[in-house]
Amino acid sequence: MKIKILKDLKSGESGKITQIDGGHRMVSRLAALDIRPGSIIKKLSAGAMGGPVTVEVNRVQIAIGFGMAERILVAVEDSSP
Repeated sequence: MKIKILKDLKSGESGKITQIDGGHRMVSRLAALDIRPGSIIKKLSAGAMGGPVTVEVNRVQIAIGFGMAERILVAVEDSSP
């Protein structure tokens, strides 16, 4: 397992959320969207130059801000041999 920042994942890459580095308000807003530690998240796409990041959680597509995506840590399978 390798820990990456959500914004740094490649499109199509997925993993388990391990940590959200944000204040109570941000963590609560993300939890309302089912984005919380332990959730499986898949990055679908990212906007150019700091635009929104589109992700999939529990078969639901959600667009979150680039700043939020910088604060979400994801454990991904290490594909290197």
